[in-house]
Amino acid sequence: MFDVDELLGRASLRERIDELEEENERLRKRYEAESDRRAEATTARQDAEERINRLEDRIAQLEGELERAGEDDVDLEFRRRDRIGGAELAEAVDRLSSFRTGPEGALTATIGADEAVRDLGVGLEGVLGERVALLEDATPCLYCVDDAGLVSVALKPPVVPTVEPEWDDRFDLEREWFLPTGRYALALVRADLFALGVYDGDERIEYRGFESDVKGSHSKGGFSQARFERIRDDQIDDHLERCREALAEYVGERPPEEPLYLVGQRGVVETLVDESSFEPDATAAVDATGSPKSALEDAVDSFWTTALLIP
Repeated sequence: MFDVDELLGRASLRERIDELEEENERLRKRYEAESDRRAEATTARQDAEERINRLEDRIAQLEGELERAGEDDVDLEFRRRDRIGGAELAEAVDRLSSFRTGPEGALTATIGADEAVRDLGVGLEGVLGERVALLEDATPCLYCVDDAGLVSVALKPPVVPTVEPEWDDRFDLEREWFLPTGRYALALVRADLFALGVYDGDERIEYRGFESDVKGSHSKGGFSQARFERIRDDQIDDHLERCREALAEYVGERPPEEPLYLVGQRGVVETLVDESSFEPDATAAVDATGSPKSALEDAVDSFWTTALLIP
């Protein structure tokens, strides 16, 4: 018996149809799988984009905080920064000395160079807050503050005294830390000038001084630059030797309790101290010009000033 489909050629067509349907099913499943993968990729991309957006927002927020912090640092300045002396300084010391408060309401403390305020252990962070950073910039200094923060002043006198931090009902200040009292000697040294005065308070009771012939700036002609510098250096060396001799003579005569302050051109003062057998009680760089006597008076006025800083 003959198969009609075979006679009509349908059998091969049905086989082809079955093959195509199987291929179509495979393609459908492949498409569905690919669609699933694309959906997962799209979701992952969207999640990543959302995370990137959150991170960018956080970065922008932190940058804003950093900028504001920088602005705060710039705005953090001393409310007053000045150098005072004479009657103005005496009045300031008297005002601070007259301050009274309750028990343990006033602090006087020496803060050494580069010393962390927190190391004092007196709780200044609670009084000053962020302005503590200003106080650390003022070191070394003598600091006075009350527990309410109504009075807050850093003082840098010619010689910063050592005062252990202690809360009391008043500030612990001595006039001789700031103003010339009793006997002392002050010597002014420049590359071409020396002057030494012994004082009792504001009154000069002894004086010695001299000038040396030291060449000034080099002029054209005559000497070569190198030869000029050698001659000048030799003249300065001779002058400093005279200064050492004058100071040694004074040191040999002075009472042991009489302080000696050495001021003048910084490099000259440092050289003189390094090459001498004595140590002054304090040194300072001052700008004093003119003849020995007038320059000495300018140096004394400049030395007896106090830097006043209000954080």
